[in-house]
Amino acid sequence: MDVAELLRQVKNNEISIEQAEEQLKNLPYEDLGFAKLDHHRKIRQGFEEVVYCQGKATEHLVKIYQTLTGEGIDVLGTRATREQYEAVHEAVPEAVWDDISRILKVEKREKEHIGQVVICTGGTADVPVAEEAAQVAEFFGTNVVRLFDVGVAGIHRLLSNLDTFHDANCVIAVAGMEGALAGVVAGLVDVPVIAVPTSVGYGASFGGLSALLTMLNSCANGITTVNIDNGYGAAYVATQINRLACGKRS
Repeated sequence: MDVAELLRQVKNNEISIEQAEEQLKNLPYEDLGFAKLDHHRKIRQGFEEVVYCQGKATEHLVKIYQTLTGEGIDVLGTRATREQYEAVHEAVPEAVWDDISRILKVEKREKEHIGQVVICTGGTADVPVAEEAAQVAEFFGTNVVRLFDVGVAGIHRLLSNLDTFHDANCVIAVAGMEGALAGVVAGLVDVPVIAVPTSVGYGASFGGLSALLTMLNSCANGITTVNIDNGYGAAYVATQINRLACGKRS
């Protein structure tokens, strides 16, 4: 719910006080029984609530999308399956799903995109996590530049693309295996680097733990590390940094 728009409508006598009061009954959240939808989150934090689709019952997920879109809210969901998408799409035809990032979104409003965040990966196998980050950042109004497959196994690929970082307000470095990419990038740029370890790698990478520890223990300055495969979390923080750099809080 856009409270500012609701108040504008009351001020201009487009709706009555009683009608506005009825709509405000769902604030600060709407209780669906199985879920409590946080309509105040954008007011508090500048970002609308995001739906984590993995593990949710299909009928619950469909109801969540129907309710949020019914309030005129653009909806972003992460970790969605094709089956979940098909069910949501049947109920909400505007729903779009990307099979690489597993993002399930409904966007009806035009967004202004500001600033720039660069998202780079060590290898092509890291792209699904990077695409989750890229599409989340774009959903929240950030210009994104993708720079994939520039890992340390062929570091000349990274060094020949250093101009890509010149206009970036933040960099997201996504890598599995030993996770060295983030530390190398942080030693080359003058903006914050958000390191995202991925679960890509052979047995001794322990499902991303090796990359996580490398990133946490990097001697390069300016690195913040998020959880394994957490492209969403990286994009959220990167968007906050980008907004601050552009002088725009929300």
